[in-house]
Amino acid sequence: MNKNPDVDIWLEAYDNPMKPVVVAMRDAILAADSRITEAIKWQAPTFIYKGNIASFFPKAKKQASLMFHKGAIIPGSFDNLTGDGKEARTFKVESLDDLEIKAGELEAIVKAWCDLKDQC
Repeated sequence: MNKNPDVDIWLEAYDNPMKPVVVAMRDAILAADSRITEAIKWQAPTFIYKGNIASFFPKAKKQASLMFHKGAIIPGSFDNLTGDGKEARTFKVESLDDLEIKAGELEAIVKAWCDLKDQC
């Protein structure tokens, strides 16, 4: 996994009831595809491959909320990638059990992004 020490430091200081879910989502995203890297941007962990993929919304306390910056262009049909804006889509996870249910879809979204960017 391409873990960035800056994200480790950010997570150490992150005081939020959703922290275990955010950490598990981070691990799932980085494990989904070796092309993914991460950084702290906009004061939150952000996942990157040939551009910004997604960033956590760190103030959410009832779910871990991951905004896919250009989620509308990710090819495929993903039930948990929601929103109707021009570009952004959101993926929300309410608990570790919920992540277990949604992990396959999250992995598919990440791979679809990487494959799309390799075609550009």
